[in-house]
Amino acid sequence: MTLDKILHHLRANEDELNSEFKRLFHGRGGLYEGFKHLSIDSIDTVLSVALYFEEDNEDKLIDMLKEYISLSRHNTIVLQRRYLKGSPSEVIVGELPEALHVEENGMKFKLNLLSNRNSGYFPDMKNGREFIKNNSKDKNVLNLFSYTCAFSVAAKLGGAKTVSNIDMSKGALSTGRANHYLNNIDTKGVSFLPYNILKSFSRIKKKGPYDVIIIDPPTFQRGSFEATKDYRKLIMKLPQIASDDCLLLACLNSPDLDVEFVKELIKELAPSFKFINRLKNVPDFASLDEQKSLKNLIFKRFLN
Repeated sequence: MTLDKILHHLRANEDELNSEFKRLFHGRGGLYEGFKHLSIDSIDTVLSVALYFEEDNEDKLIDMLKEYISLSRHNTIVLQRRYLKGSPSEVIVGELPEALHVEENGMKFKLNLLSNRNSGYFPDMKNGREFIKNNSKDKNVLNLFSYTCAFSVAAKLGGAKTVSNIDMSKGALSTGRANHYLNNIDTKGVSFLPYNILKSFSRIKKKGPYDVIIIDPPTFQRGSFEATKDYRKLIMKLPQIASDDCLLLACLNSPDLDVEFVKELIKELAPSFKFINRLKNVPDFASLDEQKSLKNLIFKRFLN
């Protein structure tokens, strides 16, 4: 694939753009030869670009992006070089709004495009959030690895009675609280708890039983969580904190672990939970190998 073809690809999607987030180019899915290191997102009038390893023709890439926005809705380009230490980001055209947020299905989430790594929003989880929004009415929800609490916003907008957000990062939880205010959500019944999940089970259990449980961990976070060995520790605790007909959304974004990894853990350690289905991934994030792409797995508890 060439830069001219990427430009053509971007322009072909132009008519679909509005103020909502859209991934315009998902090189990481492996569908575009030579550009697995590149992603391009539309965030209202901002074009957000990430390079995961060094681009030999970076100047030409930037020229192509400038040519694209000259005829698009965008007036700003932000480039993040994730292959460099600290993953620095810079505005190369225009200016960022002072209080930038992203829109998704009527929800709003604060965004930091100049952070040293993650922006505070994971767009590939869109279908997971929609599922939670549609299945949380009057429910007691547990949101593990909540990060900036996007699932909590979806649950509350879907009518959840309570939501317990658990994450080690106080900063992420603070942004999560702000996300609720941004969506005019009363945080009564919403908890923001800076716990180490694997070491705080007794405190988490006190707020149960939970009708909906979300497990959305990092694949690997040094000193905190490693999916290959720590996911099972969560699964084995599920029967102690789940209601009789609990819904579970178990997420996994490791290219090295497939659907069967989670299904087998639950079959072994929490057999009252039965596999229902895997949510479809957002088409914008299509992958050459869908078995290795994001896995959003739905389970439901059945007793007797």
